[in-house]
Amino acid sequence: MTQDELKKAAAHAALADVVEGSIVGVGTGSTVNHFIDALATIRDRIIGAVSSSEASTKRLRAHGIEVFDLNGIESVPVYVDGADEIDGGFAMIKGGGGALTREKIVAAVAERFVCICDASKRVEVLGRFPLPVEVIPMASSHVARELRRLGGEPKLREGFVTDNGNLILDVHGLSITDPVATEMHINQIVGVVTNGLFAARGADVLLLAASGGVQRLSAR
Repeated sequence: MTQDELKKAAAHAALADVVEGSIVGVGTGSTVNHFIDALATIRDRIIGAVSSSEASTKRLRAHGIEVFDLNGIESVPVYVDGADEIDGGFAMIKGGGGALTREKIVAAVAERFVCICDASKRVEVLGRFPLPVEVIPMASSHVARELRRLGGEPKLREGFVTDNGNLILDVHGLSITDPVATEMHINQIVGVVTNGLFAARGADVLLLAASGGVQRLSAR
């Protein structure tokens, strides 16, 4: 199976986690695009969705799925999203698509986080994938200096602005052995909106697609 076929398999498996008659939390990225397409096949069985990005909102609406403002929603039973990396404790690096802040907000509201990805995203130690950090534009140089003190090499994501109007620094060269502590430390740097470590609130369920099928794993 190709990587795209694996992504599609994981995405379709997540339909089993959708709570009928509810609002579904929807993430961002290539794997989630497959989930949105699959969700369209059962759109009459859900109320609608809350979305973590303008791109996902556009795709959802194109399928006739109503998108709600999160501020008006009391309950999101399930949030489905991908990951750029995920470790054995279900901590993740996310934000390759630049939607990390809104993804983290929806994940915080959701009762359950279902991560969908192919087996290549599973790692022992996070950090091979550059860690995205969303920053207020006027603080980008200051934040970059602080990130270098942590042993990383931040690089500005050229020509990219988040849906929130901010910049992304992609931090290379980190070996993240304590994801929760690292997430908290980086978030405390003045000028950081948030970083792409999803460790304090990691995934509850991992749907991991490999050539033998989709494996369902639950957080320990």
